[in-house]
Amino acid sequence: MKISASRAVRLCLGAALGIALAVPQTAVAQPAPATNGPPRGPMTIEPDPRVQQKTYAFAPTGEEMKYTLYVSSKVKPDTPAPLIVALHGLGGDSNFIVRGKLIDLAEENGYIVVGPMGYNVGGWYGSPLIVFGNQQPAHPNLTELSELDVMTVLQIARSQFNVDPNRIYLMGHSMGGAGTIFLGQKHADYWAALAAIAPAAFMMQMRQKDILAPIKDAKLPIMITQGDEDPAVPVVNTRTWATAMDEMGMTHEYIEMPGRDHGNIIWDGMDDIFRFFSEHSRTPPAPPALPGRPGN
Repeated sequence: MKISASRAVRLCLGAALGIALAVPQTAVAQPAPATNGPPRGPMTIEPDPRVQQKTYAFAPTGEEMKYTLYVSSKVKPDTPAPLIVALHGLGGDSNFIVRGKLIDLAEENGYIVVGPMGYNVGGWYGSPLIVFGNQQPAHPNLTELSELDVMTVLQIARSQFNVDPNRIYLMGHSMGGAGTIFLGQKHADYWAALAAIAPAAFMMQMRQKDILAPIKDAKLPIMITQGDEDPAVPVVNTRTWATAMDEMGMTHEYIEMPGRDHGNIIWDGMDDIFRFFSEHSRTPPAPPALPGRPGN
């Protein structure tokens, strides 16, 4: 299925307004939607009390950049631990995804989890930026800054903890799902496996096989989970990614859950994501060391 750029923007607007479905509505303080785009300001949610709220100095802009961190009680300094980088959806921050069942399973299975901001609530993690109406990006290099923030937080985690370089995983929801596919293919040497949840990858739709080729070449396993009643990321769109992966003979799983929407697919698919991650680790050589110090 092919979609026009204007159709992609309309679909993405649905994703922006649908992010609140990821958590109970009573927990969300959300600005009113603008007439020509998504909510004007970031949506907020009470953080999971088990998660640490962290900051670091972002060298390119001099800003204090937020990220979230969770370290399982099973992580020991003398034993390399698996790491998950989790990317949030449009309009919120990493507290919308680094919470709940993700934390339950990370604790049970001994993971470290980091959730970057991606520079701001709509950075798209380096994947093609969608601009709504007359709105302008917060920064002329927004996509580059968003990608750099993710990779810097990864670097910080690797510098502060004994991370197993062969078990570094990337996952994300909606906008974060698009970011997972984009950063997965661009930095394929770093990841052991990818998991995109209801990926709002509209602007990459017509280049699917080109985007997926580096993932295939790296023999990088990828999972996509999708609800068939998702009003923000239509299931017909996501099925085209699954079809492309089938045709390319990639190592992948596509899990479509009946009755799930844009929010509950996150938690309902999480057991499968952790199972998928547990089944895949890189074989040596490990990914290259990231250059420089965190934040530089």
